[in-house]
Amino acid sequence: MAHLKKRVLIAGGAGFIGTNLSHRLLRDGYKVFCVDNFSSGTKANLSSHENFFLLEQDVAQPIDIDVDWIFNLACCASPVQYQADPLQTIRTNTLGVANLLTLARNCNATLLQASTSEVYGNPSVHPQTEDYFGNVNPIGPRACYDEGKRCAEATCMDFHRTYGTPVKIARIFNTYGPGMQPDDGRVISNFIVQALKNEPITVYGDGSQTRSFCFVDDLVEGLLALMFSPSDFVGPVNLGNPGEFTVEELAHQVIAMTGSTSEIVYHPLPTDDPVRRKPDINRAKEALGWKPRIPLEKGLKSTISYFDDLLAVKSAVRRDEEPVLMPIATG
Repeated sequence: MAHLKKRVLIAGGAGFIGTNLSHRLLRDGYKVFCVDNFSSGTKANLSSHENFFLLEQDVAQPIDIDVDWIFNLACCASPVQYQADPLQTIRTNTLGVANLLTLARNCNATLLQASTSEVYGNPSVHPQTEDYFGNVNPIGPRACYDEGKRCAEATCMDFHRTYGTPVKIARIFNTYGPGMQPDDGRVISNFIVQALKNEPITVYGDGSQTRSFCFVDDLVEGLLALMFSPSDFVGPVNLGNPGEFTVEELAHQVIAMTGSTSEIVYHPLPTDDPVRRKPDINRAKEALGWKPRIPLEKGLKSTISYFDDLLAVKSAVRRDEEPVLMPIATG
């Protein structure tokens, strides 16, 4: 990947997606500046590469650095985490986005906003296309994230229309893979960790709700394709895998692939939890030439291996043995 510009800022660069994106950009020769307050990211994810630089701060505070591209991934994506501090979630998606857009304007940099399928809420249209306005509860417990991301998109477009700030908007669907935290509360990490520990697999609702799972390597390729797309292409664009699975199907597949003795237990469905989730990715195919390539089984195999190694390291630490940090394999 040969480009003239070399300085990239990743807000939320110590998080799951940010870490995988950082590794890819560093391999391609870019200088990567990571901004993170470690509210959900972890320092264990940080690179020791000579072209990797850390700015430990909250994006809700102004940032002063000269860069060419900005990837804004700075917000907890796990419902457990973003609902734990809803006001901080809102600040990140309002003040934080405005600060990064101001930086982009000052540097004449392009900002890619990591939005989310949550802007569609509990959708009444299936699959979800980018011209669907969504079905979101603005006063529910998930609103800090759902409405926060909708506000972030609006702020991006207003900067673009008012100042001509170059922006790109990616609506990211459920993503998984190496680099996830074992306690982040997302369905794939929950299921794999529970299965590896032979603990009960927790399914909320009756398990008939659907999700579409995109492996992180595929998502990173989509983010890069969007950032390097023609300047007049703003989006929004759905980035996700249109393969649709019920949560119960996922639970059974994880149990089978881990050889676990876990049983499935059912709990009430959380408030405003979407019943169906599947992206229409025709816009991504046509405008970016992008589509996911890694099937769920292959991605799960890699993710299970990552968590198996991670849990072994944590077990070694508890036994006061010398820990060995596992590298994140994104190739």
